[in-house]
Amino acid sequence: MGDAQLAWEEELSRALASDYASALLAYVRRLVNDDRQLAEDIVQETLLRAWKHAGQLPPGARRPWMFTTARHLVVDAHRARKARPPETSGDQWDAAVENDSIESALDAVRLTEALNALSAEHRAVLFDAYYRGQTAAQIAAARGLPPGTVRSRIHYALRALRLALQERGVTGS
Repeated sequence: MGDAQLAWEEELSRALASDYASALLAYVRRLVNDDRQLAEDIVQETLLRAWKHAGQLPPGARRPWMFTTARHLVVDAHRARKARPPETSGDQWDAAVENDSIESALDAVRLTEALNALSAEHRAVLFDAYYRGQTAAQIAAARGLPPGTVRSRIHYALRALRLALQERGVTGS
């Protein structure tokens, strides 16, 4: 690209910005409910497109073309936002995490209380089966019990745990 072409493009870019940027920004801000950052992005994209198509546009058609292009970009931005899930602020995220942490802590307290309500034998087989991931045969071998007794204890321990949780207000499957 020659120096003359580069100088012409720089001059055109400055001219488009100085002639249309402030009017475009005011127009776009009204369209986007005064979201300055979004409006500036749209104006910048409009000016870039006008610069790219400047050779195809007669000087008298630039203003209407730019305002039409800006309006189309606003519509596209609106559609893009509708297609995405809503954004949350950091404060909303922190509050959600905090509430989740509180709920998790309360669930842990309720579960601990319910487990403490079980007999030691029932607690032991539930711990082996669900925390350690052992099978009834493995628990039976480790505790010196018949496998049928272990399966029976797991069954009755789960029933007792469900009842203890219901007594503490925990519902669900």
